[in-house]
Amino acid sequence: MRIPLYRPPYDERDEHALLTALRGGRIVGDGEHTQRASERLAALLNVPHVLLTPSCTHALELAMLALQLQPGDEVILPSFTFVSSANCVLRAGGRVVFADVVADTLTLDPADVARKLSPRTRAVMPVVYAGVSPNLEAIARALDGRPIPIVEDAAQGLGASYRGRAAGTTGVMGCYSFHETKNLSTGEGGAFVTTNAEFMARAEIIREKGTNRKQFLLGQVDKYTWVQVGSSFLPPDLTGALLLSQLDKLPSIQQSRQTIYHRYLDELQPLQQHGLLTLPVLPPEVQSNYHIFHVLLADEPTRNRAIKFFSARGIATAFHYLPLHLSPVGRALGGKPGDCPVTESCSSRLLRLPIFPSLTADAQTEVIAALRDFFSP
Repeated sequence: MRIPLYRPPYDERDEHALLTALRGGRIVGDGEHTQRASERLAALLNVPHVLLTPSCTHALELAMLALQLQPGDEVILPSFTFVSSANCVLRAGGRVVFADVVADTLTLDPADVARKLSPRTRAVMPVVYAGVSPNLEAIARALDGRPIPIVEDAAQGLGASYRGRAAGTTGVMGCYSFHETKNLSTGEGGAFVTTNAEFMARAEIIREKGTNRKQFLLGQVDKYTWVQVGSSFLPPDLTGALLLSQLDKLPSIQQSRQTIYHRYLDELQPLQQHGLLTLPVLPPEVQSNYHIFHVLLADEPTRNRAIKFFSARGIATAFHYLPLHLSPVGRALGGKPGDCPVTESCSSRLLRLPIFPSLTADAQTEVIAALRDFFSP
């Protein structure tokens, strides 16, 4: 496409960072750059514990394993999310309970969380969508005083905040993505963060193949050994090196995306006033990172025609997401039409527009003009 949906913000500084790490001669997991990147993230997010992982999927799996789910334990999460949010629960032995989203931000609906709560609920997983956090205060109230951990899927949340706290850090654990499509990119890559020392200790052991190697390196034990079932969640040090370079550019990336996002909002306002589309909403308690710009069209046929219309002009657009409760796996878990009506409606009408720091003003003008032309008689 002449105008892609996204483009990673790579430049010569990133190339230099990768070469520096490569020439250092040691690029295995938890190397020098990984440690430095973890410290930078901890400072940025104002959390005590950060572990880099090969992907956000791995970070989510680490979080669910740290919870030590038992057979029958339920985790409530939105149907409107990426499949990794649900996979991590199933892989850890838990049961997924799909909940609906609210129509304005497309984030987890606190009222539906309250409806889906049961004696078996072990955790709730709100998802940051498009850089916008859910109403976490209302979700906490919906738990009715029960000590149920909130684990934030903040794959799209780095650089955003909720009530002054970094997105992904209000809950007891949070997980981030540095996939090619995200605001900061290491190709693949993720991070697990927690404010809870016990969860961190479990995660470190799981991440180190089930050994207490971390305690050994800290001098807390005289030798390390296999202490529980684990796996390897260590990214190569190249990931840490590239993340450090990307973090240096975070302020400029944020500013560019904010400018593009708000221009879309301003110039597409007349189309909303004429009832042709619905624009995204930024609640006052949220500071977005402007990860995605989407509009909601009248219905699914209109949305699908729009995708083809843009494609014919060389402009990439996309939908996002298909409801997980209506997928083959979701149906096998008991999902059926009508379970999450807002998700089912919005998913079929959503259209994502190009947004990335190097999107030029002229290219954005072309995208806006194309959407206006689509609605022209």
